[in-house]
Amino acid sequence: GDLDKVVNLLLSLSGRLARVESALGSLGPHAAAEDKMALQEKQRLLAAQLEDAKELKEHVGRREEVVGAMVARYLPAEHLQDYQHFIKMKSALITEQRELDEKIKLGQEQLRCLRESL
Repeated sequence: GDLDKVVNLLLSLSGRLARVESALGSLGPHAAAEDKMALQEKQRLLAAQLEDAKELKEHVGRREEVVGAMVARYLPAEHLQDYQHFIKMKSALITEQRELDEKIKLGQEQLRCLRESL
């Protein structure tokens, strides 16, 4: 459960940071200094939060190793391999699900814009 939460947190923060950086990059030369400063501050905060989340993921990874060592004492080799594969794939699947959800949202937004333009 913690792994799910940390991976989702990392994905959320990195997505938000990318959007802020994109907004900063799209500001024109005549953009208000206040707007630019607000976005830069948001970028700084999100970057710090992302670093904290990475540290949290490392902590969860260390805890996962401890749990894995305990599980290894009780499971037969075949089941242990299944468990290790499940843990490895869980992060990848969460990331893939998040990316697919984002693509669906983007597609729905594009469809809505197309309908409005017609």
